[in-house]
Amino acid sequence: MKRVGILISGRGSNMMALAAAAGTAYEIALVASDKPDAPGLAWAATHGIATFAQSPKGMPKAQYEAAIDHTLRAAGVEVIALAGYMRLLSDDFVANWRGQILNIHPSLLPKYKGLDTHARAIAAGDAVAGCSVHIVTEELDGGEILGQAQVPILPGDTPDALAERVLAEEHRLYPQILAAFAA
Repeated sequence: MKRVGILISGRGSNMMALAAAAGTAYEIALVASDKPDAPGLAWAATHGIATFAQSPKGMPKAQYEAAIDHTLRAAGVEVIALAGYMRLLSDDFVANWRGQILNIHPSLLPKYKGLDTHARAIAAGDAVAGCSVHIVTEELDGGEILGQAQVPILPGDTPDALAERVLAEEHRLYPQILAAFAA
C-alpha cells in the first residue's frame, strides 16, 4: 500500500474525497499546507491524519520546499497528490519527486492550463468542460494525463455553476485515478 502526502491550500474538498476513498491501494500519511489556517488541516487532524503547515512568507522558496520535502519523506510518503494546492512547485522539487506527483486540474487538458478555466471554457463557446488528473512536470499543467471527466456546459452557465459540477466530477475521478496509480 502506497503512502500518500496531500498538499492543500484551502478547505481541501478533494483531499477529503481522497481520504474517504483510501483503502487497499493507498493510505493518507500526511496532509500539508502552505496556509497554517487552511480549514482542510483541521478536518484532517480531526480524522486522525498527520498534518504539517508552513507559511512560505518571508522565506526563500528553496528553504520552504526543503521543509515540505523533509516532512513528506519523514512521513514515508511515496506519492504526492496536489489537491487545491495553489503554489507552483520549483523544477528542483518536481525533479526530486519525478513521476510521483499527481494533480487534479479543472479543465480538459491540454485546454485551459492555469487559472480561470471555467470562465475561459464558457467564453470560448465550448460544449463541454471537465477535469483532468495528470502527472506533475516542470511544465505548468503539462504532464501525462492519467484520466479525465467531462461535464456539459449548459446554456446560461456561470463559471461558479460550472465549477460546482466539475468539482463533483473531481471528487469521483481523483480517488479512482490515485488508487490505480498507487496500485
